[in-house]
Amino acid sequence: MSWRADVLTLFPAMFPGTLGESLAGRALEERKWSLKVTDMRDFGLGRHRAVDDTPFGGGAGMVLRPDVVDEAIGSVADDRPLIFLTPRGAPLTQAKVRELAEGPGTILVCGRFEGIDQRVIEARQGQEISIGDYVLSGGELPALVLLDAVIRLLPGVMGHAESGTEESFSLPLLEYPHYTRPAEWQGHVVPEVLTSGNHAAIAKWRQGQAVAITQNRRPDLYAQYVATGAAAP
Repeated sequence: MSWRADVLTLFPAMFPGTLGESLAGRALEERKWSLKVTDMRDFGLGRHRAVDDTPFGGGAGMVLRPDVVDEAIGSVADDRPLIFLTPRGAPLTQAKVRELAEGPGTILVCGRFEGIDQRVIEARQGQEISIGDYVLSGGELPALVLLDAVIRLLPGVMGHAESGTEESFSLPLLEYPHYTRPAEWQGHVVPEVLTSGNHAAIAKWRQGQAVAITQNRRPDLYAQYVATGAAAP
């Protein structure tokens, strides 16, 4: 059975979006994964299919109703992980992406307005995940990001299996720089070691570059790297 994604959203036309292109799109056509999009307005209340209401305690904006969201979830719920995309969620990491890729799929709930009533998140025992420390208009773009990250790790999606193991965040290091032809461009020359044919020297150079870049740009990741003991001489 292929890896299955269900997305619950108020804007179903946003899917598959970029997931219909490139590696993810080809894998979708080849049924390496499947996508079902559910419009939560189908479960809205009354003649106008209301899905939200004003927040208790006052404040600006509207909140997605727990009864509406719960019924939408119930229409697709099974043993797959249930994830609510929200800016206050736990950060999405490569480790989490790999965990999801190794499972049967996921159910993603895209929040809108001021968010989703907390009671349905707790009642459904869902996970809250964020893709970064910023606020977007809704959970649709985070859902696309999460799915893209997972789909590329599914068996047979990437052309080279090692592509998923040597890139940024696969270890607590950012990836080393890449170069291709021409060997000289606008006065800039490819590092000599990369054209030497000495694979041991190339591997050592790449490791050194990854460590230096991580230490400079992401000291938090570098600290994790040091903690693993891998940085010891």
